[in-house]
Amino acid sequence: MAAPEKRLTEGQRAYEAKRAAKAGMSLEKWLSSKERERAAAQVVAAPPKPPSKARAFFSRLMDKAHKPIG
Repeated sequence: MAAPEKRLTEGQRAYEAKRAAKAGMSLEKWLSSKERERAAAQVVAAPPKPPSKARAFFSRLMDKAHKPIG
């Protein structure tokens, strides 16, 4: 189900129309391409985080603390 289209003010619409004309596109095509780019950026924007080095340090420290002396 698609999200409802954001309404643009007259100034925003005029600005986007100028950008679309400069790119050689219609306003509707320009806005749909911007929406596709925004959706693709959201997918790419959240890469998985590597494990923290501090956490690995404390994990090794605790492992050593639990080993018997000797």
